[in-house]
Amino acid sequence: MSELINAVFQRADSVWMLASQLVLLAVVTIVLNFVLMRVSDLLGHQTAKSGNIWDDILIQALRVPLKLAFWVLALSIAVILIRPMLDWAVFDAVPVVREILVIAILVYFAMRFFRLLEEALVDPARREKPMDYTTASAITKVLRAVVLVLAGMMVLQTLGFSMSGIVAFGGMGGIAVGFAAKDVLANFFGGLMIHLDHPFRVGDWVRSPDQDIEGVVEEIGWRLTTIRTFDKRPLYVPNATFSTVSLENPSRMLNRRIYERIGIRYQDWQRMRPIVDDVRDMLKKHEEIDQNQTMIVNFNSYEASHLEFFVYTFTVTREWVRFHEVKEEILLRIMEIIDKHGAEIAFPTRTLHMFQEQHEVFPPEDTAHE
Repeated sequence: MSELINAVFQRADSVWMLASQLVLLAVVTIVLNFVLMRVSDLLGHQTAKSGNIWDDILIQALRVPLKLAFWVLALSIAVILIRPMLDWAVFDAVPVVREILVIAILVYFAMRFFRLLEEALVDPARREKPMDYTTASAITKVLRAVVLVLAGMMVLQTLGFSMSGIVAFGGMGGIAVGFAAKDVLANFFGGLMIHLDHPFRVGDWVRSPDQDIEGVVEEIGWRLTTIRTFDKRPLYVPNATFSTVSLENPSRMLNRRIYERIGIRYQDWQRMRPIVDDVRDMLKKHEEIDQNQTMIVNFNSYEASHLEFFVYTFTVTREWVRFHEVKEEILLRIMEIIDKHGAEIAFPTRTLHMFQEQHEVFPPEDTAHE
């Protein structure tokens, strides 16, 4: 009986000892995490003064993964403490689970690092020459894909799968997958060409004369490009489409063109030369007209109901709304010049000349009556 009581007390002592050890382990882990966060805050303040974006990104990316690593380490120690008392078969899988968790933490760190890197590369406050969003997004997407593939292979190897068999299967299955998913692959490589050639970027206004595609680019994915049309509808275009259609990018225009044909009446032909000269002088003095671009104001042709001259010039602004404001002002000034010279803008007319046939009237002849 005494032996049983001693065994019970020994068991109780062991349980209390284990519980105290686990509590102490949890407290130490919490304290270490708290200290780690304070140290990372101090390092973050110091690195922010350096002007180097890489140390800032590294400190920020490591904060949460290091906390998770401490907890994984604490759980591993806890299992070592518990296992002598509870010899469960599930504990045999602990090493494998620990390795998978470590791989997951590394992947999480890499994803955070790439996200922060992408934000830093396009931030004008952190770089003198910020990278455009499309290029930065393409680079980080490729890096994420590489990390995920490598992590997947490491997990499979940790689980006991043969890498040589997986690689061989991938080689044989790649051909079948290539035929089955040729459209997906075409869109993927189409997206890759967009990221490399930069025909447009996020925020650009694009349109295609070959298809009914026009709007502002919102997102460039690896399969689809999202375009917001001017009536606010989302348009999802497969990336492979851009390799087979012509595409315009008005956002990269150097100037906007004003090209107008204006007609005055035929009876105002003597006023054509001074009108053209005044319009040309007005454009040369206008601050919204680019004087370095082609400017033409000339009498152009004899039309059916008017004499026509044309105006060909380019505005300084490329903004759509401002361009129409400038164009409106110039057209109004042209009308004022025409009116100042006493001429009128012609409209389609047709003149009908009518004439009446005249018949000669002879006086009646005198006849002698026999």
